[in-house]
Amino acid sequence: MSDVTRDQIKGLHGDFSFVQISDSHIGFNKAANPDVTATLREAIAKVNALPTPPSLVLHTGDLTQLSKPDEFDILSESLKSLKTDTIFFVPGEHDVLNDNGAEFRARFGKGTQGDGWYSFDQRGIHFIGLVNVLNLRAGRLGYLGPDQLAWLKNDLAHLKSSTPIIVLAHIPLWAVYPQWGWGTDDSAEALSYLKRFGSVTVLNGHIHQTMAKVEGNITFHTACSTAFPQPQPGQADSPGPMKVPAEQLRGLLGITDVNFVRHKHTLAVVDSSLA
Repeated sequence: MSDVTRDQIKGLHGDFSFVQISDSHIGFNKAANPDVTATLREAIAKVNALPTPPSLVLHTGDLTQLSKPDEFDILSESLKSLKTDTIFFVPGEHDVLNDNGAEFRARFGKGTQGDGWYSFDQRGIHFIGLVNVLNLRAGRLGYLGPDQLAWLKNDLAHLKSSTPIIVLAHIPLWAVYPQWGWGTDDSAEALSYLKRFGSVTVLNGHIHQTMAKVEGNITFHTACSTAFPQPQPGQADSPGPMKVPAEQLRGLLGITDVNFVRHKHTLAVVDSSLA
């Protein structure tokens, strides 16, 4: 674990819970949601209203729409109001446009390895942040690459099989709908390294809707966006921002609250909308 990460998690206290937010797309201003900053701030207010403040917040990518400095600025300023000092990020494909993620890493990836992957330990849980939005494969499938896979294998090697694992990445690590690029081309190898662990939770964004799957010891869970919904797999010609009646929008946006109880096999994962 890097010194930066170690410093970030010092001083956490209380019951261990954390929140996932995803796909804030700051800078987007089309009909599907002309004010994504407002809905991000509503999501932050919802986090701040939780009975127990989260020990940390995980953002699973697409912080911005076009990876512009002013978009990152707005995102950073908005997140300052969160009642936690500890936020971890992985990039989405919208965060690595034009510069292969250099701006993202300079702001949110200090102390990370390679193209921005990292791990840390907290309250007996091993967290792993992966990057699967660079060098996308055919059909825009996510891609981890041999260097990151080698790092992941080595990162896990020293851990006991009883260690709970939480993996975060932007594009799902399971084949949600490959026709739309909703999957990761080389995820099978990554998942093979996780099979020996008793409890693995994989948190993703990208598809702007909640979907879950349990495969052996691994629970996959995708989060809603704080910006706009996307159609369900196969229910449109292609993925992308989906306009719904204004009164329905906040019912399709939201956050994910995750609670860890020691000696329980699975984590409690609860999605809530902004409505």
